[in-house]
Amino acid sequence: MHITLLKKSNRQGIRKLHLSGAQVICILFLVFSLPFAGLWLGYQWAQPSENETLANKAIADMRDTLIQQDKRLEQSKRDAQLQVNALTAKVGLLQAELNRINALGQRVAELAKVKEGEFDFSAKPGIGGVLVPIEDDVQTYRAEDLFRGLDDFEALINDRAYQLDLLEAILLDKELSAEVRISGRPISKGWTSSFFGQRADPFTGEPSWHEGMDFAGKQGSDVISTGSGVVVWSGKRYGYGQMIEINHGDGYSTRYAHCEELLVNVGEVVNKGDVIAKMGSQGRSTGPHVHYEVLRNGRPVDPKRYVNRR
Repeated sequence: MHITLLKKSNRQGIRKLHLSGAQVICILFLVFSLPFAGLWLGYQWAQPSENETLANKAIADMRDTLIQQDKRLEQSKRDAQLQVNALTAKVGLLQAELNRINALGQRVAELAKVKEGEFDFSAKPGIGGVLVPIEDDVQTYRAEDLFRGLDDFEALINDRAYQLDLLEAILLDKELSAEVRISGRPISKGWTSSFFGQRADPFTGEPSWHEGMDFAGKQGSDVISTGSGVVVWSGKRYGYGQMIEINHGDGYSTRYAHCEELLVNVGEVVNKGDVIAKMGSQGRSTGPHVHYEVLRNGRPVDPKRYVNRR
C-alpha cells in the first residue's frame, strides 16, 4: 500500500511524498502509543519507590508505638498518683493512731505519778526550718513529699518509743518494789489474837516478849505471803512448829509459824498473795493460828506497821 502526500512548496509547487504500508503502520503506532506511554510514565512517577514505601510504613509504626507508649505512661502516672494518695491516707490513719497512743501514754505517766514534764507525750520532737510556700495549682501529693512526711513520722514514732521504754522501766521498777514491799495480813480470813511486844505467856502467865503478831482462824485455812521473795526455810523449827521463812531482799524477811501443812519448798520464788501454807497449831501453840514475824536485818520488828500498809 502506498500513500501519496501533497506538500506545497514555494519553489517547486506541489511535492509528492510516497509512504509505504509499513511506514504508515509505524506512524500510526507511534501516534496512538505516545499518549499511553505518557500516562504510564506519569503513573510510575507518581507511585513511591519500594524504599519509600518501607520508610513510610516504619514511620507510621513508630507513630503508633509512640501513641501507645504515651497512653501507657499517662496510665502509669494515674496509677502512681492513686498509690501515693492511698499511702498518704494510710499515714493519716497512723497519725490518728499515734495520737491515741500519745493520750494513753500521757494517762499512764499520770497514773505512774512521774514528775510533771518528765514525760510529755503531747509534745512533738524538735524539728523546724524556714517556711517556703509551694505554688501548685494541682493539690496532689508528690512521692518526695510523702517520703519526707514518712521520715518526720518515723522520728515521732522513735521519740514516743523512747519515752515509753523509759516509762516502762519506771513502772517495772515500781511494780517490783510494790511486789517485794511487805504489806497486809498473812491470812485471808481470821482475826488478830496477839500483838508484838510484852505480854503474859499463854502457858505460864508470866511476863514474856512476843516477837510477832498472832492471827487466829479456822484450822486448815490459807496462809498467804505478804510480799514476793525466795523461800529460805520450809520445815520444823523449835517452838515454831512447821514454819516458812521468805527473804524479800533489802534486808527484809517474814516468818509464818505453827502451820498444819507447808505448800512451798526452800529455793522457790513466791509472789505477793500466794498461798504458801495451811493454818495449824503445831509447836508451842494453844490453838489454830499463824505466828507472823517481820525481820529487818535479822532482828524482829513490830509487824503492825506493815500489816496496816496499803
